[in-house]
Amino acid sequence: MDWLNTGLWAAQVVLTAVFLMAGFQKAFQYDRAKQTLAWVKDVPRGLVTFIGAAELLGALGMVLPAVTALPSWLTPLAAVGLGLIMLLAAGFHARRGEGQAVALNAVLLLLAAFVAYGRWFVSPL
Repeated sequence: MDWLNTGLWAAQVVLTAVFLMAGFQKAFQYDRAKQTLAWVKDVPRGLVTFIGAAELLGALGMVLPAVTALPSWLTPLAAVGLGLIMLLAAGFHARRGEGQAVALNAVLLLLAAFVAYGRWFVSPL
């Protein structure tokens, strides 16, 4: 099952990178997010900041338990949280007719589900 552990780590690294970048922009660079993400101007600033903070925490939860003394169950829990964010985002973008965003949300949701299942049941940290 070494290949599965490698695949899980690859998914964790991708999720970490994507959500660190996206979360940082939403949490700390609101004006830039408003310019680059069409939906931001239609959502209250506090909600955008909250989403960014949740994405940052989820990203950190992908890797920190493996490299620190944090409990290992935080990684699949973070994956579930990121998956939930992507599920909600997909619904939001679908209502707005933003098919490309829905596709990206779906891919990230599948990666998060893979990590959640894999780290809980198949290859825990």
